[in-house]
Amino acid sequence: MLQESFNNVYTKFKLHFYQKVFEKWQDREASLTTVETFCMEIIYAIKNPTVNEFARIANLSSPNAAYKVNNLIKKGYLRKVQSQTDKREYHLEVTEKYVNYYNISYQYMETVMQRIEERFSEEELKIMEKILNVMDEELMPEIKL
Repeated sequence: MLQESFNNVYTKFKLHFYQKVFEKWQDREASLTTVETFCMEIIYAIKNPTVNEFARIANLSSPNAAYKVNNLIKKGYLRKVQSQTDKREYHLEVTEKYVNYYNISYQYMETVMQRIEERFSEEELKIMEKILNVMDEELMPEIKL
């Protein structure tokens, strides 16, 4: 029952995101493919990785990752920024264009979080936060951010 409830919530977040992305496509505003969207979500989640770090997390070959990164740079969703400590190294930085795209999903999460805060007591919110922190820090060791 718990697994089904969690799956329902996760699915609703995904469906909301997809609905909003399709609205953008109808208006010809969106220009990311599905795979590019996944790549951008990975890059955004791991915060300014190198191409090799992105390749490792995404389980892509370095040439394939470089190809995807170059396409995302051409579309204006990413830029390469030279490292201040090692001038040979470049980090991937998302652009404002991607942040606006990403906010399609994030805004809905904020709306749901406001509803949660209105619906539940302080004590219930602390328990929920504790559960989410344990999930993040202990129960998902396969994903390192």
